[in-house]
Amino acid sequence: MTVYFIGAGPGDPELLTLKAQRVIGSCPVCLYAGSLVPAEVVACAPEGARVLDTAPMTLDETHAEIAAAHGRGEDVARVHSGDPSLYGAIAEQIRRLRADGIGYEIIPGVPAYAAAAAALGQELTVPEVAQSIVLTRVSMKSTAMPAGETLENFARTGATLAIHLGVRNLREIERQLTPYYGAECPVIVAYRVGWPDQMFIRGTLADIHAKVRAEKITRTALTLVGPVLGEIRDFKDSALYDEAIPHVLRPKVRVREG
Repeated sequence: MTVYFIGAGPGDPELLTLKAQRVIGSCPVCLYAGSLVPAEVVACAPEGARVLDTAPMTLDETHAEIAAAHGRGEDVARVHSGDPSLYGAIAEQIRRLRADGIGYEIIPGVPAYAAAAAALGQELTVPEVAQSIVLTRVSMKSTAMPAGETLENFARTGATLAIHLGVRNLREIERQLTPYYGAECPVIVAYRVGWPDQMFIRGTLADIHAKVRAEKITRTALTLVGPVLGEIRDFKDSALYDEAIPHVLRPKVRVREG
């Protein structure tokens, strides 16, 4: 049997990949994180499948379900939100699978930052404005961050930040980032991206805390910070399609007349 770690995307069932849908539809056992993955995502599980919401379960309990399925020779769809490679908590699950000699495969999904950018209708890497995105989080009550991975260190690069698990710590985010980005730097808090009640709150480092507090948002939100999120119209075109710059698929330089 095989355990399939499946990225379900941020919430919209239509963002599930064809492969993910096919695998969920063929597995006799489906374990999904119900606090972050809508039931509609796993509605394609086969009739009679054992479908369990793992939100109230411990790591030992979920592994026991997988071990039992292994004993029966049944494949397992282990469905996570977003892409499982990013804050998917799959490393500790894989460690146990390897110890027990259970095979696994990872099926990627749409990460929240990509779905948020799509919903906002914008590119996150605009020429000469932003060419890097830092995916990070804040500690709070979760696992501590490595010593060098601080918001201040990332802020020194000027890159766009996609901050997970930080919506309850916006004051601290403001304090650490303002010296590098400025108080008027654009911020967008993306709440429950891909769900029917998704919401995008626009502000700046100076006022985003008050705006989010007014909406009473305390979880399931991604915080995006950076100049690229503002109304930018005067920027240089990418060199990718510039007729004066050749590349391997367009080796001939076109000379503009006049």
